[in-house]
Amino acid sequence: MQSIIQKYNIPGPRYTSYPTVPYWSEEGITKDQWKASVKRAFDESNDSEGISLYIPLPFCESLCTFCGCHKRITKRHSVESPYIEAVLKEWDLYLKLLGGVPRVKEIHLGGGTPTFFSPENLDRLISGIMEKAERTENYEFSFEAHPNNTTVEHLRKLYELGFRRNSFGVQDYDPKVQKTINRIQSFEQVKEVTNKSREVGYTSISHDLVFGLPHQTIDSIADSIEKTAALMPERIAFYSYAHVPWIKGLGQRGYSEADLPVDEVKRELYEFGKRRFLELGYEEIGMDHFALKSDGLYKAVEEKTLHRNFMGYTSGKTQLMIGLGMSSISDSWYGFAQNAKTVEGYEQIVNGGEIPIFRGHKLSAEDLIIRKHILNIMCHFRTDFSDPSMQFPELGDTLSRLREMEDDGLIEIGADYLKVHEVGRPFIRNVCMAFDLHLIRKAPQTRVFSMTI
Repeated sequence: MQSIIQKYNIPGPRYTSYPTVPYWSEEGITKDQWKASVKRAFDESNDSEGISLYIPLPFCESLCTFCGCHKRITKRHSVESPYIEAVLKEWDLYLKLLGGVPRVKEIHLGGGTPTFFSPENLDRLISGIMEKAERTENYEFSFEAHPNNTTVEHLRKLYELGFRRNSFGVQDYDPKVQKTINRIQSFEQVKEVTNKSREVGYTSISHDLVFGLPHQTIDSIADSIEKTAALMPERIAFYSYAHVPWIKGLGQRGYSEADLPVDEVKRELYEFGKRRFLELGYEEIGMDHFALKSDGLYKAVEEKTLHRNFMGYTSGKTQLMIGLGMSSISDSWYGFAQNAKTVEGYEQIVNGGEIPIFRGHKLSAEDLIIRKHILNIMCHFRTDFSDPSMQFPELGDTLSRLREMEDDGLIEIGADYLKVHEVGRPFIRNVCMAFDLHLIRKAPQTRVFSMTI
């Protein structure tokens, strides 16, 4: 008999956006349409909530073979200055478009490896942005970091610039797993950089762990979690490894699929981790995060302000999120736009005086409704459709597609609401797929998504 996990373990999106990226295109939004949507979002929300900035710093000194990010592998640090110059030029292009002083609520430095850049160049980047902007009262600046190359100087400089949260990519402490994914770092290195962060004054530290990596076992996961427990970061991201070698190429072809835990075995790794995190005093947030009750992410759940975007789960949202840099994604609520995906292409377009988007999507009225439902499900495990503004013509068909999941005891469908039960949370992506009208109307003809479980 087919198990529940085997039944629902199918390829599906992670829903960091709706519509998802495969349904964007170069014709999906014109530059004029994108600029108009950015200006509209800024005018509607800058005074009340401010804006967010997402800045990927794409360089890494070595290739982690599990990674799905757009990055450039190099040991030449001469690439830092021209890249920063281009990002600051792109920011100037947006400032000219906005026509007012932005109030920045969030800055997140993503990867590649932000701490590839020198503290001096990070200062140049952030200071260059903020000298032409203001901060909101409750601003939050955060950055991702590699434990091996994050120095005390990095920590101090970013703290001086207003950063109070950081995230260290740990993945797994098992030597065999680390060697396979080419991400070798000791517990002592992670411990040192975590403790130094606290000494400097950071108030929220996150460790990223990944389950489903090649050669992982219950014993290796247990050891990684116990080492993590010894440091008690305020947040833990416990991500499912997305095996998509047909997209990410040679990196993820460095090991066999036979090396990967799958189906019930992979899910057992997650359930073991979840039980242990809860025993340690963490609370489950969404589908892949855990936080202590003292952390802002947990408070966002309590206050129902939890949001999900291309940075994962965040403690709040702004209507306008501008992505600066190679391959970065921007969100005006009314549209998405992605920047050029190579360093050379990005820098060339920006240096030519153009906002460097190459594809995106202008959301329709239907898209906006579906987007709200998917965000509700991903963040709160519930959505309601009693209000006419939350209804759409294919709602009945959507709920019909979910009846089997209701029969399996995973969800509850009421007269005007849908609720995901605790036992159904591992299948939250499957629930969202029933709402995904782009996916329903035009399923991909080739392998695009990772497995949902």
